[in-house]
Amino acid sequence: MSIVELSFIAIGAIGLLGVVGIVAIVSGRGPGNIDWKKNLDKRAVKAEKSKEKTSFFAPSKPKSIEEVNVEEVTADETEEVVEETDGSIKIEEKVVYEEISEEERYITRKQFLGKALGGTFGAFMGIQALAWLGFLWPKVSGGFGSKVDAGKIEDLKNQIIQADGSVIPAFIPEARAYVLPFSESTAGDSQFTDGSTIADGLVAVYQRCVHLGCRVPWCNSSQGFECPCHGSKYNMVGEYYAGPAPRNLDRFVVNVSSAGKLIIDTGTIIESPRAPGLSVKYPQGLSCIALAPTEES
Repeated sequence: MSIVELSFIAIGAIGLLGVVGIVAIVSGRGPGNIDWKKNLDKRAVKAEKSKEKTSFFAPSKPKSIEEVNVEEVTADETEEVVEETDGSIKIEEKVVYEEISEEERYITRKQFLGKALGGTFGAFMGIQALAWLGFLWPKVSGGFGSKVDAGKIEDLKNQIIQADGSVIPAFIPEARAYVLPFSESTAGDSQFTDGSTIADGLVAVYQRCVHLGCRVPWCNSSQGFECPCHGSKYNMVGEYYAGPAPRNLDRFVVNVSSAGKLIIDTGTIIESPRAPGLSVKYPQGLSCIALAPTEES
């Protein structure tokens, strides 16, 4: 569970506690609304229920707590020796109740508000501490911003290249990237000659349009990327073709692991200017968007 989710849960819990406190205050729960019997000292109730009056000859039935005419709630146990008329001796245990003040019996509104305020402040500081910890020690394994395993190279190529020769990119949600083929023969004509964004004939293109950040969908008919927000167009490997976008689609650094898998380093994004010439033909068919921007080659 992420820090953001924990923060929302904590904020919701604090809000719920606040609502409960407000309801309690508004409803006017106070000494007059509480049954005094429920506030008896637990020791007194336990002693009253568990201990019986005893004599040398037969046990006697103890008085129930309702029969004791007292106000409240603390108790002291005392013993009294009583001599019966028949000469027997009986030892009785009596519970003596003492009155306590209203402040001792109930939590006052001032005390309740003080505790509620303290709890709210403590929860707020806890959320802030979690946020700062998440900022200072970010998640370094898995997810966007780390190295993502996109799968085996051969499986990706079989998925991407269709029987008729057309291409449908493999979308990797965890990397927010499209994986597409880029043949080594055309790499020499591309501005990407260092090889860091090409691994075994595959490239990983960031899904975000470089104009205003919309997600750019794939157009199967034109074999390229076409942004529905403002009409920017890119060829199969993300090279700029038309529209208001200032540059090519961004790419990720990719490499092949020892197990033959494509590793996308989403923590390293490569930006590049508009290509002077397209290394892959575009468009190869009808456009998917009706918007017709001013095209620039």
